[in-house]
Amino acid sequence: MTVVYKRDLEGVDWEEMKAVLKADDFDNGRSPEQLKALFANSYATCIAYVDGCIIGTARVLSDGVCNAYAVDVWTHSSFRRQGIGSKMMERLLIELPGQHVYLSTGDAVEFYKELGFTEQWIGLGRVVGQWLDSKSQVK
Repeated sequence: MTVVYKRDLEGVDWEEMKAVLKADDFDNGRSPEQLKALFANSYATCIAYVDGCIIGTARVLSDGVCNAYAVDVWTHSSFRRQGIGSKMMERLLIELPGQHVYLSTGDAVEFYKELGFTEQWIGLGRVVGQWLDSKSQVK
């Protein structure tokens, strides 16, 4: 099996991404158009493919100076524990020298600890308006 890691978004099939995320229970309601916008607006991205099919995603939001946030780190359940998620994260983290990288996870704490992350303070969140109702934000 050969895994191809793409850092650019050229040729991404956003419909396929939506379908594979939904089939693997990692869909949170974003449309293909929203997926395209959020990846395009990210500081850095990585998408993993096997035989031309999307099997992993990861992206980072960053101010480019001192703070970054890793989001949408996902590996298809049938490809987990093979180093794919780690390689995607490594490819993104190299883009963030000197930055504090934060993330939130409910079920992958040990995975991130193996990558050198440490548990930190409690994070808080808030949805402004209604979740995913940001049509004016999609370009």
